[in-house]
Amino acid sequence: MTITTDEAITRRTRRVLVVDDDPVIRLIMTVNLEAEGAEVVVAADGFDAVTQALATKPDVIVLDVMMPDCDGLTAVAELKADPRTRHIPVVVLSARASDEERLQGWQAGADHYLTKPFDVQVLLGFLNDVLRNRTPTAGV
Repeated sequence: MTITTDEAITRRTRRVLVVDDDPVIRLIMTVNLEAEGAEVVVAADGFDAVTQALATKPDVIVLDVMMPDCDGLTAVAELKADPRTRHIPVVVLSARASDEERLQGWQAGADHYLTKPFDVQVLLGFLNDVLRNRTPTAGV
């Protein structure tokens, strides 16, 4: 049986943590993910991302790099160092697109690295690929 793009998210409720300091980007991702049936939790910086990940146990985290106070790479490193969150896939979504910047993302522990600007449908398809084989952590 082939699972379509929307079915992977809606098959079971998936919790997605969206982390970006830009409220417009957070809103765009939230509206589109919720339309696909996902439960969305948002954070505006790396500190809040770590706190929200521990509190809500998301199935996947979509995280910007350039944020005030605690940047995304620092947050990824903290998430991957903690046994309570290291299993959660982290998708970095950043305007930083050079090979060196991508390498820094991988070195920090990112599971995937996508660049801005992004097409919402491409991001949704990509997240569905990431979630397709994951068991939701809601209720854990």
